[in-house]
Amino acid sequence: MAHGPLPNPYRRETLVQQLTDVPAWDLIVIGGGATGLGVALDGLSRGYRTLLLEQADFAQGTSSRSTKLVHGGVRYLAQGDIGLVREALHERGLLLQNASHLCHNQAFIIPNYNRWGGPFYTLGLKLYDLLAGRLSLGASTHLSRAETLRQLPGLRPAGLRGGVRYHDGQFDDARLAVNLAQTCIDHGGTALNYFPVRALLKDARGRVAGVRARDQETGRDYELRARTVVNATGVFVDAVRQFDEPGARPLVQPSQGVHLVLDQSFMPGAAALMIPSTDDGRVLFAVPWQGRLVLGTTDTPVPNATLEPHAQEAEIDFLLRTAARYLTRPPTRADVRSIFVGLRPLAAGEAGTSTKEVSRRHKIVASASGLVTITGGKWTTYRRMGQDTLDRAIALGQLPGSPSQTAHLPIHGAGGTPTEMTARPGHLAAYGSDQPALGQLIADVPALGEKLDAQFEFLQAEVVWAARHELARTVEDVLARRVRLLFLDAAAARRAAPTVAALLARELGFDSAWQARQVTALAEVARGYQLGG
Repeated sequence: MAHGPLPNPYRRETLVQQLTDVPAWDLIVIGGGATGLGVALDGLSRGYRTLLLEQADFAQGTSSRSTKLVHGGVRYLAQGDIGLVREALHERGLLLQNASHLCHNQAFIIPNYNRWGGPFYTLGLKLYDLLAGRLSLGASTHLSRAETLRQLPGLRPAGLRGGVRYHDGQFDDARLAVNLAQTCIDHGGTALNYFPVRALLKDARGRVAGVRARDQETGRDYELRARTVVNATGVFVDAVRQFDEPGARPLVQPSQGVHLVLDQSFMPGAAALMIPSTDDGRVLFAVPWQGRLVLGTTDTPVPNATLEPHAQEAEIDFLLRTAARYLTRPPTRADVRSIFVGLRPLAAGEAGTSTKEVSRRHKIVASASGLVTITGGKWTTYRRMGQDTLDRAIALGQLPGSPSQTAHLPIHGAGGTPTEMTARPGHLAAYGSDQPALGQLIADVPALGEKLDAQFEFLQAEVVWAARHELARTVEDVLARRVRLLFLDAAAARRAAPTVAALLARELGFDSAWQARQVTALAEVARGYQLGG
């Protein structure tokens, strides 16, 4: 008996229909970044009926704009926060196991230009190794001057005494977020982007009992009931808390981190550069990533949270000036291929404390009406944040007790041909176990094997795949968070936009007017990723 194609669980229409089909949820999570996805997947691992709603695209805010590191935090070690480092190193190890297609071992080198730096950092990094325990990615080692220059070509040799090499993880943050959303759906959950929450629902006792949310594409409003509502909106947590308690004191003070993307010719080796203390006490990284070099980051308080934050001139100058001190070829504004800015949800109200000194620990707060808010933390500990949040909800009596199962839960895409821990994954290897199906798509429609831009390896098939299986709804979704071209080269993203718009329109059923609007919108966003626009 012949069967038709299997239903696609990632179709938006299928997911939206579930809002009507399910009369009440155990858990509604507001926010589709690292934290919200971690909470939702943890809930599903415990057997809770779970819905996640995101106002824009998954990881559109802070969670796509990190330094691309899965790390314990060497600088937190310097601040004496041993507990945070130990927890983060443990989570680093779990993430590299659970998402081996997206995360890999990355060597970092701290160059030493003074007499005491070598022994000091060697000792500190031995403690870092010790805290990682059996999940260590490799022992730190002292390097001679010659070996440091060999492993960091492009490093300024004048005054160099040697270096220290250590290991941390690197990953693709936005693709991990997309894979987490897919994992939630794979486990029976519902995850929707472009679905902003507009109000909280309360019962007769004034307890939070659900949310009112709007499908941004259709304009339809939904009243959705739940036993527990978790506010996991990162830098936007206070806006959601205002729905619950108008006038509530802010929990978060946004701080922005700026990253410049350069050609890898500035530092063409496989190792990354780490400067543990710049002129103002910040840490500077220069990290190879997808054929480019990511230079960052800054830590600057900003008054308000926005979806598209912009770099300040002083931040750009700081990064270029500091890089010039360590690279043989000083980068200029003309060398910047893309610039991206992320906002950190740091704890508010710590008067007199600079943002770089504020703890990156996460914080969970339950309001009198039962809204559970999680803030702080970082990508590396997203899984633990989800676990801790739901442990709190259980302790509050909002959910039945059930243990978390995420510590060894493979993330969508894992479980294919494993990437060696020491290898740098190739372009299509990021699809992991989905790679054969993507290859079949190209075999079926050879034209989809054409590149989106001549200078990059990204293929037209990836746009179709993103629309069918990765919940992409706009040209920006594809170019910023599915193939990352906007982050690698903003000008190339603008060139590719018409091709992406045409492919998406065909897949999603939109007309030529939609295509034109999408190309214009991408060009507008891309201007913010280019110096001089």
